[in-house]
Amino acid sequence: MDDESSLSTDEFAEYCETQAGLLSGHVETMASEADELLEEVDEGIAAVRSRLEDNGSGTVDGDDPETDDGLDSKADEADVAAVTELEEDLAETRAVIEAKRARMVAFRELADAYLSLAEELRSDVDDGREAMERIVRFEADHDAPTYFDDRLTVYEAATSDNTERE
Repeated sequence: MDDESSLSTDEFAEYCETQAGLLSGHVETMASEADELLEEVDEGIAAVRSRLEDNGSGTVDGDDPETDDGLDSKADEADVAAVTELEEDLAETRAVIEAKRARMVAFRELADAYLSLAEELRSDVDDGREAMERIVRFEADHDAPTYFDDRLTVYEAATSDNTERE
């Protein structure tokens, strides 16, 4: 355990700041993805509006009421189908966006908590081992490993079986 005692509190505080930065990067990525989804929604709405306007203006000319009624009926059915499809797509997209927003909030909150922990470590902890123990408890309490699918957290490193690495 000499390796643990050689780690400084400042190194653990920097680790916390790095984790916070990574989480903030994930938030930015999710925000961009949400913006793209919103643009797709806007494009879909514009396409349906255009279709409705085209069908609405091109079907009524007043020359043949029977023909116009037939065209209007077919156009109306197509319009209703298009609007129904758009509503379904919008509901799905809205659910995806809401899920992204919830994840963004969770990631922001964890990033803020990591920054607070870094400040605490710098101001309240002089021993590297105590700093590590605080991080392990923090990451366990906040389920931090679920936020980092591409890297090992201190909690995972401290609690993993050494035989896994061999």
